[in-house]
Amino acid sequence: MPHIGDLAPEEFRAAAHAAVDWIAEYLEHPDRHPVKSRVQPGEIRAALPASAPQHGESLDHMLRDVQETLLPGITHWNHPAFFAYFANSGSYPGILGELLTAALNANGMLWVTSPAVTELEETTLDWLRQLMGLGDGWFGQITDTASISTFYALAAAREAAGFDVRAQGMAGRADMPRLRVYCSEHAHSSVDKAVIALGLGHDNLVKIPADDDFRMRTDALAEAIANDLQHGHTPIAVVATVGTTSTTSIDAVPRILAIAKSFGCWVHIDAAYGGVAAIVPELRYLMDGVDSADSLVVNPHKWLFTPMDCSVLYTKRPDALKQAFALMPEYLVTRGQDEVTNLMDYGIQLGRRFRSLKLWMVMRAFGVEGIAARIRLHCELARDFAGMVHYEGGWQLMAPVPLSLVCFRYAPAGADEVEIARLNAAIMERVNAAGHAYLSHSRLNGKYTLRLAIGNIRTAREHVERVWAELRAAARDVR
Repeated sequence: MPHIGDLAPEEFRAAAHAAVDWIAEYLEHPDRHPVKSRVQPGEIRAALPASAPQHGESLDHMLRDVQETLLPGITHWNHPAFFAYFANSGSYPGILGELLTAALNANGMLWVTSPAVTELEETTLDWLRQLMGLGDGWFGQITDTASISTFYALAAAREAAGFDVRAQGMAGRADMPRLRVYCSEHAHSSVDKAVIALGLGHDNLVKIPADDDFRMRTDALAEAIANDLQHGHTPIAVVATVGTTSTTSIDAVPRILAIAKSFGCWVHIDAAYGGVAAIVPELRYLMDGVDSADSLVVNPHKWLFTPMDCSVLYTKRPDALKQAFALMPEYLVTRGQDEVTNLMDYGIQLGRRFRSLKLWMVMRAFGVEGIAARIRLHCELARDFAGMVHYEGGWQLMAPVPLSLVCFRYAPAGADEVEIARLNAAIMERVNAAGHAYLSHSRLNGKYTLRLAIGNIRTAREHVERVWAELRAAARDVR
């Protein structure tokens, strides 16, 4: 007969100590692994059994399998030379918070189901608000990613528009005009997905052209909204970005707010990447005007050294968010606690993990000055790398460098755009295949562009200098 109940505590202690030792060693020497996984599609699955074991296996055996079978299929986001996309490095205090979260296994759907989950989230997000220089009046909640945070924000905007979509839906209604949402052509695709998922229709997401610095053109925004009104459409929301994905450009938030509010639109700020940079005093200007917005998303799991997943949605209008999602079945009714916050009322999820614990521990472990110093260093390294590119013949900067992302390319004299694209794709492939660094690319005004994004807590000057040497060597080899 199989053993009933959990494993023996002694077995867990031994395996947990071994796992913690492995984690510490792994994070101390992440460069022992190639940054980008080299496995082929299906290779990991082929190495795994096709069905679950009939009898229980030891934790030691599982830990060996993690290292020998799964680790080759990991792209190491914790690597200090992970320069692709945006970094999301997990720090020691954040990892410790995740461990405790898993052990407590609390569900914070209602205040009463674990008061500490709700009240620590409220406190931690108020700390973060203050760190970024935002004023009072913001309600915050933690979601998993910016995609969900933006979805929630636009759901609230749709509800605030006054068409009672929650009760009546949108289909077959003669009184329902086209509801329009506006964002930069460089806005993140999560805005597109939110519009699709909310039933607004992708055709009703209006992409506003950008200026030469890849910022939303405010004159084009005003013109687009006015044109829609003339055609009987209803503008409901504008999304401005503080740190776009391709270039980290900063939209002119104060001007966008003035235009959007003059037309009665909800304004959502996507600061998923760039928002935490405002913790650095000299970068506080990035959040100018944001206090007048209706909602804001920032991702601590990007540049605040908090393990995935941890996105924060702030709103000045929690009533609209609650109106969009709140639903209280009888089995969740709690008597005599009308004054408490039940976080399940502000989104789709019922069950809610204790995500604030890891963020709280990160903020306490590093402190305001420590966080600012790390972010400041990343911006300095990016500017240094941009200087290397600028002064190297045959290389070009492709966008301003306001934060810690550098957009650049190899463009030798006499090469046309087709050849330049081929060369840069080959350079990136060669550098990534070597395993010492990992970069990604984008297209700016149709031009193939390499991206080097600095944001890992363990990245140092030596990693930036090494990838630059490898890039130049690769450029020589592919010519």
